[in-house]
Amino acid sequence: MKISDNTSVALPIRNLVAIVGAVGIGVWAYFGIIERLNQLETKNQLFEQDLLEASVQKPIDQEQFMLLEHIAAQVEKLEKTQEQNMTNKVNIERLQKDIDKILVDVEKLKDSVRANIGKLNGDH
Repeated sequence: MKISDNTSVALPIRNLVAIVGAVGIGVWAYFGIIERLNQLETKNQLFEQDLLEASVQKPIDQEQFMLLEHIAAQVEKLEKTQEQNMTNKVNIERLQKDIDKILVDVEKLKDSVRANIGKLNGDH
């Protein structure tokens, strides 16, 4: 079999159209996928660039972070002071009860001493 530019091929037109159509759809799908990949890659690059720009701290941000740290330290000190004051309140209340009991006991002792002095003096 000799093939040249004058060789004829017998192919039904329906098959030729189907082949051309399949090749056309394949090329269209390939370039559609490539375009979608390009879009996604561009979005990813823009996202990374925005993320890098957002992570760079400006002087005003650094000052705000320093102020936040300072305020957080002050809040911790205030919390410790408040806890100490709460225990002081409990201690003061306990001491107040003890003092009230001591006052009652002292009054009983005074009454007892007066009664004993009265017995010694002859006051029954």
